[in-house]
Order: sequence, then structure tokens, then C-alpha cells
Amino acid sequence: MIRFVTGLIFAAALMLSSTFAAPPATAQDTINFGVQPATMPIYIARAKGLLDPIEKKHNVKIVFRSFSYGAPENQAMAAGELQIASAGMGPAIVASARLPAKLLAISILEQTAILVPMSSSIKSVAELKGKKIAYPGKGSQQYPLLVKALADAGLKVSDVQLFKTKGSDVPTLLSNKSVDAGITWDPHVSSALAAGHSKVLIKAEKILPIKAGHYIGNGVYARNDFIEKRPELVQDLITAIVKSIDLILADKDAAVKMWSKEIGFPEKVIDFALTEGISVYNRDVAPEASTMNAYTKFLKEAGILKAADNPKFDPSFAKKALKMAN
Repeated sequence: MIRFVTGLIFAAALMLSSTFAAPPATAQDTINFGVQPATMPIYIARAKGLLDPIEKKHNVKIVFRSFSYGAPENQAMAAGELQIASAGMGPAIVASARLPAKLLAISILEQTAILVPMSSSIKSVAELKGKKIAYPGKGSQQYPLLVKALADAGLKVSDVQLFKTKGSDVPTLLSNKSVDAGITWDPHVSSALAAGHSKVLIKAEKILPIKAGHYIGNGVYARNDFIEKRPELVQDLITAIVKSIDLILADKDAAVKMWSKEIGFPEKVIDFALTEGISVYNRDVAPEASTMNAYTKFLKEAGILKAADNPKFDPSFAKKALKMAN
């Protein structure tokens, strides 16, 4: 899962958003869809051909623009270079709070875990006292999850040694035992587990279960002007995502093959993510108020969101998609 922008970086993005408006989605327009190399349902929609009839119906071309993490993705949306995007829930919520954008769907659950080397004798979070833990920085949603996990075990941040690094580097650090534990997101979690050098100490669902017994991992959000100008197109895209989740749940092996071809990750890693519940899928993708309020409270307490930040969300597209996909 996926780091996201805070502070001056995001302020710069906001300045861009006031300068550039999203290009209108008129006939023959290109619809730029922000994605990341992860097991996002929208990749299944493309692989399964679900986007083809949408393009024909609305006379548009849907182009995936890939980003390594949430910060540049949100900057692109702020500049009007993306109409819609899929990203980790952290950046999705920040965007819906600070950009002219709304969260439309929760597309993946879980995705984050605290890992330890396979040979480690550590069996509980409490045993991390005095240990060295790799994490992707205070601006990531993994940091407050780690802090909460420690607090639930009776520990403070000062009781451990934090080592800031890239989320993608956590598996390597665990493999060579440069750290005692690490917290990161999928597919880095599944990559470490599938390689056999690491194991799960605790999953996000045990730290903050707020939807269907799980943590919320990934969201789909779009610019307000795009939603207002092309609501039918937005609806068709959200419906395609729900149909893709139905396929994932009905035929995991087919989904694994599609994802592997789309994002270039080994089938073994993707299969591990689904089989072990590192990435979880639920066709009820609606961002309900109770879920959003709980998550917003969590991010505000962690200092990721400011007191005045109020994420905007619209569950109507997801709710209609559930009916249309049946």
C-alpha cells in the first residue's frame, strides 16, 4: 500500500489546482485514470474488456497513468491531469478533503501488515520493545497504524527504534535482517511473504477494523468537475469496478493471471495476497458515512488530516453499481 502527500508538497499541488481546471470530457476526449502497480480491480476491468463498451458508449479513450505512490498521483489530479484515480485510502482521503474531488468507492480492504523475519522469535507486538522497525515515514498511513498497534500493546514510539525507509525496501531489510520488523503495504507485503523470508506479526484488520471486519486499503476518487459533467461515465466506471470484484471473488485464478499480465508481478505473489487475505475484496464498495467518519477520526488523531479537513464522499455511484452489476 501506498505513501501519500502532506505538508509543503501537497500545498504546491493545491496551488496547481487553482491554476488548472480539469479538461472537460467531451466526445473523443481522453479520460486519464490514475493507477498504481498493485492489485486494483480497474486492471481486471481492462483485462476483461469491460472498459471497451464504456469507451464506445461515451466516445472516449480511457488511458491508465501509472504512479509509484499517492503523492505524485494527487499532484496530477490537482493539476487537472487526471479525471479519476485509484490509490491507497490515505491519499484518496487527503485528496477528497483538500482537492476539488470526492471519494466514490472503497475498492480494496486490508493491504497493510507488520512483518518480522521468518526466523524471528517475536510473536506479539509487545515483544517489539527495544526493537528496530522499518516504516515508510510519518506522512504514510502505515505510521499511525504502527503507533496504534504499539499503543494497543502498551508501548510508546519511544519504546522502539524507528527506521525510515521506502515501503518497497522493507522486504529487503527484513530479508537481510537489517531490522527486527517492518510495516509496509501490498504488493510489498505479499512479495516478502511469498519469498519465504518473512512472516506476518499482525495485519491491519487487527489494528483498525472499520469495514466488514477489515481495514480499508484502497479508494477510487474523481474530480468534482468530471463527476458533474459526465455522471453516466463515472457510473459506468464504478460499475465496471464492482463487476471486476465479482470476477475476482468468483474466479481467483483467472484474476491472478490477468493482474500478472497487467502489472508485471509474479502470479505467485498475487495469489499469495489473495489466498492469505493480505488484499481483500468485497463487492460492497460504497463509502458509507460511518466508515468514513471512523477513518477520518483516525487520520486526524494521527495528524495526517487537520482538524478543518472534511473529506467529501459520494456513495450513490457505488450503491447503484451494486444493483447494476447483479
